[in-house]
Amino acid sequence: MTSRPYVLLSAATSVDGYLDDASDTRLLLSNAEDFDRVDQVRAESDAILIGATTMRKDNPRLLVNSEARRAKRVAEGKSEYPLKVTVTATGNLDADLKFWHHGGEKLVFTVDSAVEKVRATLAGLADVVSTGPDLDWGLVLDELGRRGVSRLMVEGGGTIHTQLVAQGLADEIHLAVAPLLVGQPEAPRFLGTADYPGGSAARMRLLEARPVGDVVLLRYAPKDRSA
Repeated sequence: MTSRPYVLLSAATSVDGYLDDASDTRLLLSNAEDFDRVDQVRAESDAILIGATTMRKDNPRLLVNSEARRAKRVAEGKSEYPLKVTVTATGNLDADLKFWHHGGEKLVFTVDSAVEKVRATLAGLADVVSTGPDLDWGLVLDELGRRGVSRLMVEGGGTIHTQLVAQGLADEIHLAVAPLLVGQPEAPRFLGTADYPGGSAARMRLLEARPVGDVVLLRYAPKDRSA
């Protein structure tokens, strides 16, 4: 049986747990040093995943920006860029977004009711796979493992982070906490309401805590919990 990838969730939040504010302009939570750290994590990953909502809102290229890191990947026999992955239950994707036109290979996971819509919209810009009538994260990870992905970096959004943690599928969390306060209830949060494994008293194991400029990086092992 093919092994599922190691799943690493990566997010930057305000001190009060928000991924962004409620304005139309993206709130930059990280600093230059932390953006470079994220670029290194991307370079070490076989695939990077974001949700369709995050793609529509932020329109990221989702690349390894360092030429040296890309060259190192190639020297190691890897593709220059990690596989870029998104998931959508509605099939509401825009073929003009930067995601499709930069980097290497792209892969979309969707559901039976939207698969033909996605294929027609993208017209060959990405491989499209359905997980059945519903979006099934277990099948997503199984398929990524089958394609040789051993390390998956997930960059959001909050709904995806919540689902993966709640289903016990996240192996590691990288949380960069910025010295900002958002305080807007309509703004997106890193994690939402869910029935998390172990309940509210289960403590995750801390792997690392260190400053990155004025940001603090916290690394947790969410599967390793104690009461």
